[in-house]
Amino acid sequence: MAGTKVLDSWALMCYLEQEAGHNKVIDLFEQASHSSKPLLMCVVNWGEVYYQIMRRLGEAKAQEIERLIRSFPIHIVEVDLDLTCEAARFKATKRMSYADCFAAALAKVKKAELVTGDKEFKEIEKEVKILWL
Repeated sequence: MAGTKVLDSWALMCYLEQEAGHNKVIDLFEQASHSSKPLLMCVVNWGEVYYQIMRRLGEAKAQEIERLIRSFPIHIVEVDLDLTCEAARFKATKRMSYADCFAAALAKVKKAELVTGDKEFKEIEKEVKILWL
């Protein structure tokens, strides 16, 4: 599992909710901790995780999870014009949520493998390498 990895919100929620596939995410955290390559996550996808937790469990729990996520070997990537244009290209040509397009765009721009279990990403398997959970 060498190389740069991009987490989609699905992957992080899988870990947090201990759903099937969460052990693979734990393995990725351990590998990233022992290497010089943190996992990447677009700030838009991080926001998805935050709002989902806040909606279901309240703001205090969302803030607690935010502190937990900060302890993980994840580098949160800010959005710039280039990343937004790449996400917009995916959105214009694929049947994907706009937030998912940012995860796909980050993986494409960084030539990284996208970590997810979200079937929506089947749309881009020929353009972006996917590590399915």
